[in-house]
Amino acid sequence: MAAAAAPLPIDIRLMQATANILWVAVALGLVAMAIALAARWQVFAVRSICWSRSPAPAASETRSEPMAAAAAPLPTDIRLMQATANILWIAVALGLVAMAFAWAARGQVFAVHSIRVEGEVTRNSVSTIRANAGPRLAGNLFTLDLAAGKHAFESVPWVRQAIVRRMWPDRLTVSLEEHRPAALWGDERLVNTYGEVFEANLGDVEDDELVTLRGPEGSARTMLVLYTKLATLFEALDARIDTLWLSGRGSWRVELDTGAQVELGRGTADEVLARAQLFVRTVGQVTAHYQRPLEYADLRHGEAYAVRLRGISTTPGAPVAKPARKKRPIH
Repeated sequence: MAAAAAPLPIDIRLMQATANILWVAVALGLVAMAIALAARWQVFAVRSICWSRSPAPAASETRSEPMAAAAAPLPTDIRLMQATANILWIAVALGLVAMAFAWAARGQVFAVHSIRVEGEVTRNSVSTIRANAGPRLAGNLFTLDLAAGKHAFESVPWVRQAIVRRMWPDRLTVSLEEHRPAALWGDERLVNTYGEVFEANLGDVEDDELVTLRGPEGSARTMLVLYTKLATLFEALDARIDTLWLSGRGSWRVELDTGAQVELGRGTADEVLARAQLFVRTVGQVTAHYQRPLEYADLRHGEAYAVRLRGISTTPGAPVAKPARKKRPIH
């Protein structure tokens, strides 16, 4: 529906306007000519004369008769023919002007000769942006589709948003906003600070500590918001979230840079954060008591949680290391 309602190019609209002007001029000319012919062919001829007595004109009035006769107006049919000719000349002039403007708009008279790039260009040079987007721009200053131009510039890597404006007489001004990476999305894409997924060369990313988000399509914004809050909590454990998972069933899990995994379970963001706060506040007592680092934690137990510490097994029947006996000296 949007494509069907798209406006016609300016040159097509100018040609249509020219045709409309010519049609109106022809119609007016035909009407004027019809009135002139009707006047000449006695259609409006005088059929009767009504006589009335009037006082004799004064001498001064009689002497000015020749001058009055000289200034008598032209017949109606002559004036109508002159008006018709004037209308046709005006219509032809307007049509020629419109056609000339349409020809100039379609041709190279208003070709775009320069592109001015404004805004953030830290990831791309101006020459790179022009080289990538320039070949996709079709038309001149008037016929260029600004929506297509916007799409051409936004297809350049790292460009999030582009605003394209015409500048008289032969220049385009483009305001750019670049993506600022906030996280990795899977193995090949990135998430910007707005929670939008975009594609770019991962080798261009200088930050080696970006978190990796793994979840269903369309969940990047929600995941980024929760990650920001969880990252602040886990800083109390001197740990950084390396990966944040969200399953298709809505279950959350984090992997820390220490290699430990923490199952956060399902629920609203507030419920998940409440469980994480309880865990962060108390797990330090457990690790300090056993002097072992955290390996795994399961927070899906309501008001409690289960942990597994590295080097300590809770499997039934597992052999327990016993201290070595001291050998008695032989006398």
